[in-house]
Order: sequence, then structure tokens, then C-alpha cells
Amino acid sequence: MRPLSIMELYSDTYYIKRIQAGDTASFACLLDRYSRPVYSLILKIVRNKEDTEELAQDVFVKVFKHLDKFKGDSSFSTWIFKIAYNTAISETRKKKYEYLAMEEDVLNNVSEEEVSERLGYDSPDEQTEKLDVALGQLSPDERAIILFFYMEEKSIEEIALITGLSVANVKTRLHRIRKKMFVLLKEMERVAL
Repeated sequence: MRPLSIMELYSDTYYIKRIQAGDTASFACLLDRYSRPVYSLILKIVRNKEDTEELAQDVFVKVFKHLDKFKGDSSFSTWIFKIAYNTAISETRKKKYEYLAMEEDVLNNVSEEEVSERLGYDSPDEQTEKLDVALGQLSPDERAIILFFYMEEKSIEEIALITGLSVANVKTRLHRIRKKMFVLLKEMERVAL
């Protein structure tokens, strides 16, 4: 048996194999690696710290119980984000929050150039603050898609795997969500004047 390289030693696959072989203590390594990103994702979807803590724990219980179902068809991070996404979205559906609906005509009148130009105006701190307010007005599904793409830097294909949507549907929704964010930011500026 050849010795493991440093990359193999610290890979998700290495820890998964160890856990599946009975070394349950290795789960702590995956927990350390993914607890912050999973918590952050869930918080951005449900927007409630108490619920987020409970849901994050639920996610890791599910991951541990169903680790044998991870087949390596996607990256482990994609698989765990799918579990976190489904858990968070299920919670928001139970609570039945109200989210901003936007007329189709409003979105159709916004060009992609306007969106790209507007999202680069402010200083990073101002932009982050405004984006956070606008994100809060999106539905949990919309927030998740935009966060996966921009914050987690997931590909369209990975987002499709996580959300269960088709690649074409993810592209369409991402395009519409960007336009919606543009309209929300523009309205925030108008109100501030």
C-alpha cells in the first residue's frame, strides 16, 4: 500500500472513507471544514439565527446518517450544500413568509448592461449593505441561487444539482434575480433621495 499524499490525507474523500470504515471521530474534520459555510448559507436563506443553529445541526445529523448515500457523483461540498439548501427551504415553506413579488414588465424593461453597470457603483461596504437589504426582500429560493453563484462561486451546473432545477432553469432564474436586485437597489436609491 502506497503512502497517502498530503492532498489525499486532507481531502473530503479521505475522511469519508475513514468514517465509512468505522472511524466516526473523523466526522469532526468534515464538521470543522463545513460548519461555517453551511451555517452561513442557512442563515442567509432563513434569516433567523436561532432557526439557523437548529437547522445546521439537523444538516450535519442528516449528513452523518446518510454518508453512505454519497456516491461521489458531485463534490462533497455540492452534496452537503444540497442537504443544507433543502433543509433551509423546507423550513421557510413551513413558516410561510411573505416575499416581494415583482411585475414581469418591470423586469423585462431592465437591460443586462444596466444591471452590470449599477452593481459596480458604490464602495464595497455600501454595496454590501445595500445588497443585504435587497437580498432580504427576495424569496429563499432566489436568495439561495444568487448566493450559490456569487458567494459560494458554484457553477450553474452545481447549482442545478443542489437545487434540483435544470441548467437552463438556473440560468433563467439567475438572470431574472439579477434584474430583480437591480430594481430593488434602484428603488432604494430613489427612496433615499
